[in-house]
Amino acid sequence: MPAGPGAAPDTGREAVALGPRARLWPALAAVYKAQLSRARVARIPLLFVATFQSIGIMILMRGVVDDEAGARAVVAGSSVLVVAFVALNLLAQYFGQLRADGGLDHYATLPVPPAAVVLGAAGAYASFTVPGTLVTAVSGCLLFGLPLGHLWILAAVIPLAGAALSGLGAALGLLAPRPELATLLGQLGMSAALLLGVLPAGRLPEVVRLARDLLPSTYGVEAFARTFGGHPDWTHVLVDLAVCAGVGLASLAVATWAYRRAAVR
Repeated sequence: MPAGPGAAPDTGREAVALGPRARLWPALAAVYKAQLSRARVARIPLLFVATFQSIGIMILMRGVVDDEAGARAVVAGSSVLVVAFVALNLLAQYFGQLRADGGLDHYATLPVPPAAVVLGAAGAYASFTVPGTLVTAVSGCLLFGLPLGHLWILAAVIPLAGAALSGLGAALGLLAPRPELATLLGQLGMSAALLLGVLPAGRLPEVVRLARDLLPSTYGVEAFARTFGGHPDWTHVLVDLAVCAGVGLASLAVATWAYRRAAVR
């Protein structure tokens, strides 16, 4: 029958309703599993590099540090440096390349919230640092004669420092106009974690110590280092972890905003 006046023209195709947008947690779990699988295949050689780099730094510092406070700082800083190498440096490179290659357009077509993409990738990269961080921490304790009894604190330090550094790395990669600049910023961030996190704070100039306080991973380093004593000050440990968690939430929020900004361009 001919269409009546005012009726929509028949195009021979029926309109297909879009499915509902995925909820945050199921979408986050899906992105996390996909990114973890990808990282496991592509990043294992780099994880070995990060671990051997941190252990090599501790061996070099063994001949320089001659007190227990310095030993704590070196072991804690070198352990968290593995997290910085993967979660900050590699994630900045990943998002920078993803933006340059048009990969963000692929994620934009999926019915997943932007926060799920950022949190899933950040969580996967942070999880990927667990083996290297544990190996570095145990090696450092044996090398400097520190107790192994409180290494369980890494169960809090790794995810919290990882969240803070992953959010920073993702934001750097998404905001950098070119992938080369994202790589440079990631390298600079990792270098800052090396210089400011591994060296004992008491031997740094006052100006450098202020810069150290601005680095997100510093609070994870401090929390870990405080547990090596015979009677750790758990109040200060919890405060450091709380600061690290707050910085992590803020950096992930900035990274989510940067993702939305980059995806609409």
